[in-house]
Amino acid sequence: MDALPSPDEAIEATRLWLERAVIGLNLCPFAKAVQRKGQIRYVVSDATQPLQLHADLVRELERLRDTDAETIDTTLLIHPGVLGDFIDFNEFLEVADAAVADLHLEGEIQVASFHPDFQFEGTAADDITNYTNRSPYPTLHLLREASIDRAVAAFPDASAIFETNMETLEKLGHEGWRKLFSL
Repeated sequence: MDALPSPDEAIEATRLWLERAVIGLNLCPFAKAVQRKGQIRYVVSDATQPLQLHADLVRELERLRDTDAETIDTTLLIHPGVLGDFIDFNEFLEVADAAVADLHLEGEIQVASFHPDFQFEGTAADDITNYTNRSPYPTLHLLREASIDRAVAAFPDASAIFETNMETLEKLGHEGWRKLFSL
C-alpha cells in the first residue's frame, strides 16, 4: 500500500489541481471567485473507514451550515485514506446524500464528487472526458445551493458547461493534462 500523504501534501495537491485544471481550464466558471476570495475550506479527513468519513462529513456539513458564506462558501473534504476504489466511493455518495437529508439541509447544501479514477457511465476508464471530475484524491465537495443559484444566474448558459468541458479535455488530450501538472 502506498503511504498516505500528509494533510499539507493532500491540500497542496488539491489546490494545484483546482488552480491548474478546474480554474485554469475553466472547468467550473464559478470556482475562480471563491478561490480568489479565500472562501474555500480545504479539509483532510484521516478516515480509513467509511463510518469515520461519515462522521467527518457530518461535522463539515454542520460547519458549512453554521458559518457565514462570506467566510466559507464551499468545502472540499479530501479523504485519501478511504474509498480509493471508485465503485465504493460512488456507492458512498448515497450515504453523503442521506447525511444531507438527515441534517435537513436538502435545498441548502449539496455534495458533488471528485475521484482520481472517476468514470462516467458508458466511457472507457482512460477516456479523457473523465478527467473533468478527476482529482488527486477522493474528494467530497460541499456546495451551498444559494451560491450555485447565484452563479448560474450570472452565467449565460450554465447548461453548456458540461459539453464545453468535454470539448476542452478532448482538445487537451492526455499529454496536455500531464503537462498541466509538470509545470
